[in-house]
Amino acid sequence: MLAHEAPPLTHLLTLCQSSFQSQKRLFEKVAEECEQAFQLPRETVYRELLAREKLGSTAIGEGVAIPHCRIEDCDKPVGCLITLDQPIEFSSPDGIGVDIIFVLLVPKTATEDHLKLLSFIATTLSEDENRTALREASDSPQLHTIMMTGQSA
Repeated sequence: MLAHEAPPLTHLLTLCQSSFQSQKRLFEKVAEECEQAFQLPRETVYRELLAREKLGSTAIGEGVAIPHCRIEDCDKPVGCLITLDQPIEFSSPDGIGVDIIFVLLVPKTATEDHLKLLSFIATTLSEDENRTALREASDSPQLHTIMMTGQSA
């Protein structure tokens, strides 16, 4: 599945087969989870994700979106991989609703390494086999394993 090296992302949350009615509700949940797991300020995460999305959709097509932003109080990249039980509107270029979301939060002083990480995520989620495995995952640990290793446990 993964023909390339796994990213240096040690902080990855996963939410499997979740249900959200909108981007805003999704971003609220991500902000809440990142506050609990990584002590990142909930309101800052939420506000920055919304602001980034207003610049242009982070949906890349085929039911995938990669919302990403820089966070002042973030000292290392943080990811949150979410699959949804029903797609939501994300202004995708292909018009398809999104059901796989990878939120990437990076430090304000993001480097080229962070761009490489974003590229890795986009490449991984662009592969049919990976998207299928993520959609078929039955729990959060399985999502984590698929994303980090390319193997469906």
